[in-house]
Amino acid sequence: MVNKLNMKNIASAYSILIGLSMFGMWSMFWITGNIPELETEPIRIVMHLTAEFVTAVLLIVGGIALLRGWRYGINLFQVSMGMLIYTLIQSPGYFAEQGEFVFVVMFTIFFLIAFMLLVWSFRKPEKFRCLK
Repeated sequence: MVNKLNMKNIASAYSILIGLSMFGMWSMFWITGNIPELETEPIRIVMHLTAEFVTAVLLIVGGIALLRGWRYGINLFQVSMGMLIYTLIQSPGYFAEQGEFVFVVMFTIFFLIAFMLLVWSFRKPEKFRCLK
């Protein structure tokens, strides 16, 4: 039987999708040689990439934990959404400086969705109830 679409399922899917997308985006940039900072600012970009990949992992694990109803799922989801919100505020500046405003718009939309889901998880925790 198909579960009805609810906020917990939407939040879980968003978290997993964004986490996988972060891996995909950075992998694509790496493979195509589009991370010039690896040559010009290697320490800074490695630290940035570490933060991005930790965020992606926590988004995926948090989304799965929330979807599966694990007791710590809501907490991990909220932490990972906070990390995502930080990166969605910080990252558009780089693309704006490059004149790539499509990325700025995309990050703004992702930010609004993440912020809405995070606020919803605090205001309506019963919608995210985890039982296991």
